[in-house]
Amino acid sequence: MTDDRTTTISATFETREAADLAVEHLVQQHGISRADIFIRAAGDRNTAGAAPSGGDASHEEGARRDAPLAGGIEVSADIASSQATAVERSFADAGALRVSSR
Repeated sequence: MTDDRTTTISATFETREAADLAVEHLVQQHGISRADIFIRAAGDRNTAGAAPSGGDASHEEGARRDAPLAGGIEVSADIASSQATAVERSFADAGALRVSSR
């Protein structure tokens, strides 16, 4: 008998760049459908993360000052319970600040 239970794994990242990397790991390394992956601000305010990254950090005059840096980015995925340990490890490898499951 196979275990077909699902669980939701969530992780918080400091930058949008790290969150995007985590999503790519989920899709490419674990075969998780993008429809089962969700990205949102970790708090109540719109945010691009807690620190400049990617295009926000690579301007000639230094990091952009107009990016909404109001907190972390949360990535969550609905996955097979059997994938939980591997997904938690991928989140950690991508730089997750916190990882939880429910």
